[in-house]
Amino acid sequence: YAMLLSLIFLIVLVAAVVGFVFRHEIKTNFESNLNLALRDYNVTADRHSEAVDTIQRTLHCCGVQNYSDWERTEYFTQRGIPRSCCKSQDDCSEEDLKDLSKAKLKVFVDGCFFLVTSTMESKMSVVAGISFGIACFQLVGIILACCLSQYITNNQY
Repeated sequence: YAMLLSLIFLIVLVAAVVGFVFRHEIKTNFESNLNLALRDYNVTADRHSEAVDTIQRTLHCCGVQNYSDWERTEYFTQRGIPRSCCKSQDDCSEEDLKDLSKAKLKVFVDGCFFLVTSTMESKMSVVAGISFGIACFQLVGIILACCLSQYITNNQY
């Protein structure tokens, strides 16, 4: 049991170190994947398009860096900026979404990349604290399992 807990502890420790060391690559990867999702965005409601819509609605953002990122997509030429960028669904017409100057007043102008990364970084201290607490409990479990093993070995006869 102590060996199993030790193995889990080491896996969690390695994952935390790798996440910390490669956090810049994770950001770069996220940005490129978000750009790809915008480029391939469509109305057929695939998983990537749904994810983009969910991020934009939840974080009140639009595009990767800002709302004008949509101008470079095929979706924009057909339908304009997606409705998930609208501040108010009632006050957002398709004609407004096809014109960037009008859309600026109707949609969220901040990009999603900065908001997602800043939200993740602000929550990292909570995640680190919870992880540290779990690691402490695992270490206590390892020590107690070793003590129990020693006690059973000493009192076998």
